[in-house]
Amino acid sequence: MSKKQIFENKFPYPQYLGSKYIHLNWIQSHLPDNVDVALDAFAGSQSVSYRFKQLGIETHTNDLMMFSHSIGKSLIENKSDLLSDDEVDMLFTSNNNSEFTLIQDVFTDVFFKIDESKILDSFRYNLEISELSEYKKDLAFTIMFRSLTQKIIMGHFGHAQAINYANTPERAKRNPTIITPIKILFKSLVESYNSSIFDNGRQNKSYNSNIIELIPKIKKLDLIYFDPPYVGSHSDYQSFYHLLETYRRYWKNKKFINKIKRYEPKIISGFETKKDATTSFKKMFDISKSIPNWILSYNDNSYPDKDTMYKLLSEYKKVELDTFYYENSRGGKGSKKGSSELLFICSPK
Repeated sequence: MSKKQIFENKFPYPQYLGSKYIHLNWIQSHLPDNVDVALDAFAGSQSVSYRFKQLGIETHTNDLMMFSHSIGKSLIENKSDLLSDDEVDMLFTSNNNSEFTLIQDVFTDVFFKIDESKILDSFRYNLEISELSEYKKDLAFTIMFRSLTQKIIMGHFGHAQAINYANTPERAKRNPTIITPIKILFKSLVESYNSSIFDNGRQNKSYNSNIIELIPKIKKLDLIYFDPPYVGSHSDYQSFYHLLETYRRYWKNKKFINKIKRYEPKIISGFETKKDATTSFKKMFDISKSIPNWILSYNDNSYPDKDTMYKLLSEYKKVELDTFYYENSRGGKGSKKGSSELLFICSPK
């Protein structure tokens, strides 16, 4: 498959804080020649993994969040499975299963009114019992996640103003998706997601694992791309997207706390706090030392600071640094006016 053919498939525009979608060409410009197999270690929106796939690279993608893993299964690992109109209609068939009321019980009058909560619970039950392939199920999850980030003002779930804003005519006029029914949002996205599915001729794989445990299991990597949480710069991804993770896992063993009903306890990766971050980076770099090329996305407001990170990386690799200056704020992961996105390009010494 030629690169021209591959690039005819477009990544559906994401709305996730910290997504590297706007930096894809910049990151690609620093890829070493002849990368055949690559790992995206903290995949998030999956936009970097998708670019790897477009380039014909055997792409391994990983994220500790199950909702991100579903995006990876549907867009990176999936080669051909699409959702039909009849399958979409089936998923939106009403039911009243008494064991699938989590959204109604927890998130009604937080993010949704009761009728929307019922639709989401019915959809989730229908997806659970359906005979759809695993890739189609993950594709349905992926489209629903995007629908929900369109439905909720600001595109994330770290605030409790969704219903208030939807009831404000001025805001609804500026952003009509916040008052658009979920089913309509979902159906409007199906074509763009279906058209993003393609086969690059490689055996791509999505993982849902702690990255330090995963790296030794993948053999013959030419490149690993790191986009870790930016400690000190909106690194609390789980608070922003807790609803998507809750919907994907349909928790039965969690508490739901504070105004936004975030699940508790959180999933721990070791990269979210100053207490753990430096130790986790050292472990991760040490187990990655046999992988010839690394690229690390970072931010100049993060902990550990730029100089410390450069020193950590230099223990293992020859390091070059490139910088993207934010002239305007974009929100999330430190992408604020006056800050800089950093790219550490690491090659064998």
